[in-house]
Amino acid sequence: MKLRDVLPWIASAIITLLLIIYIVLRFFLGALLVTKPTEIPPPLIGNATYTVSIVDGVVYLPLPRKLTNVSVDEALLWRRSIREYAEEPITVIQLSMVLWATYGVNEVRWGFRTTPSAGATYPLEVYVVVGERGVAINSTHFLAAGVYKYDSFTHSLRVVKLGDLRKELQEAALGQEWVGKAPVNIVIAAVFERTTRIYGERGRVRYVPMEVGHAGQNIYLMATALGLGTVAVGAFYDDWVARVIGLQPNEEPLYIMPVGVPQKPYRASFEDINKFIESRRG
Repeated sequence: MKLRDVLPWIASAIITLLLIIYIVLRFFLGALLVTKPTEIPPPLIGNATYTVSIVDGVVYLPLPRKLTNVSVDEALLWRRSIREYAEEPITVIQLSMVLWATYGVNEVRWGFRTTPSAGATYPLEVYVVVGERGVAINSTHFLAAGVYKYDSFTHSLRVVKLGDLRKELQEAALGQEWVGKAPVNIVIAAVFERTTRIYGERGRVRYVPMEVGHAGQNIYLMATALGLGTVAVGAFYDDWVARVIGLQPNEEPLYIMPVGVPQKPYRASFEDINKFIESRRG
């Protein structure tokens, strides 16, 4: 039998083998990340159900929607840096809304985000470090521990690494224990070139730092409105953080923001604030 006679059989066998490998990997990775599409219990207000689906290593988060009756002025009044968290998970719908507030799309024609950006260059990249049993999908299922990268346009998370890396991230953050204890850490990195190629050095020293500050405050306010707490962390070894979470070579970490359920939620009142203001007026 000549080689040309067996080549079609060899090609067919290779294609069949690759198809089998693809099916096995797809099933295995999906099982690792959690489950098939799952109904989410209603959070906070309303009686709708939410779904999360996992396909080929991508977690499609519940779609953004109104979850809370907390007003903007109340969220500002109650905003605090929270470093002590209860030993319980946040829900996947809470994570969905915090990520949408961070860098989600809020305009459909041009794809503008919740955060203002110089020239709409959008230099930020958002990563999520999920701890073991840190994000509840329902009463029995949890998002797999690992590092995920957020995609604004599809409102989804792509797995970067699997495994609970909070302790490694804590070490990279000078041992700050709230990084290791929070069920979730949001890490915001920047690709400075997206902005500096238009604005030069001013993009690096002014516009990108402004933008990440806007995103951080969005996290604070949405977390507060959802009954969660967070704190902005800037003290860490950049290269170490980049290695832990698997940043791309052109991405530089700027923020670590732990997110969790506060042990002691902060609640002020305008009555107390106004008394303070009046006391300073004499």
